[in-house]
Amino acid sequence: MNIVCIAWGSLLWKPQGLKLASGWHPGGPPLPLEFARQSDDSPELALVLCDTARLAPTYWAYVATGDLDEARAMVREREKITLDRPEWIGSIPAIDGAQEDSRIAAWLRARRIDAAVWTAVPPKFDGENGRVPTADEVVRWLDSRSGEQRAAAEDYIRRTPAHIDTCNRRAIQARLGWRPLREAHVTQAR
Repeated sequence: MNIVCIAWGSLLWKPQGLKLASGWHPGGPPLPLEFARQSDDSPELALVLCDTARLAPTYWAYVATGDLDEARAMVREREKITLDRPEWIGSIPAIDGAQEDSRIAAWLRARRIDAAVWTAVPPKFDGENGRVPTADEVVRWLDSRSGEQRAAAEDYIRRTPAHIDTCNRRAIQARLGWRPLREAHVTQAR
């Protein structure tokens, strides 16, 4: 079975335990993405799937396994998703509570790829899973970071590929001046 990982955020520049069998390729399925999740273990405001967001481009890479359970486990470990949240790892075929995504399914069929995995954590703000912050809340929260936390939050936003253009990203650029790094469009397997 050939399996790909669909990605849009930090997996592109730090796949860590996600073992890839190829580099990242542009042209993944367009998905609704937004900077809308406060991380539990870092000062980042993560780019996540958000039903109310406009579609944005994604990337894809072959995973170095032909076993869907192993591919899901790699994503779970990389993203530090607990075993009690299997639905936070998206996959096609959908298993362990994952929701089928028709956009990804159609993209896979068109490319004759057997399966896909992706990070499916929900938006989260002020400790509430599912809460989508407003652009003003996002900018205020990011602007309230200081020192190393602010530098890490800025780095995450700036490393995200420039063509992933979201409403919150526009507000961040306008008010904080955090523009994409010139090399942010370049991704590679590490």
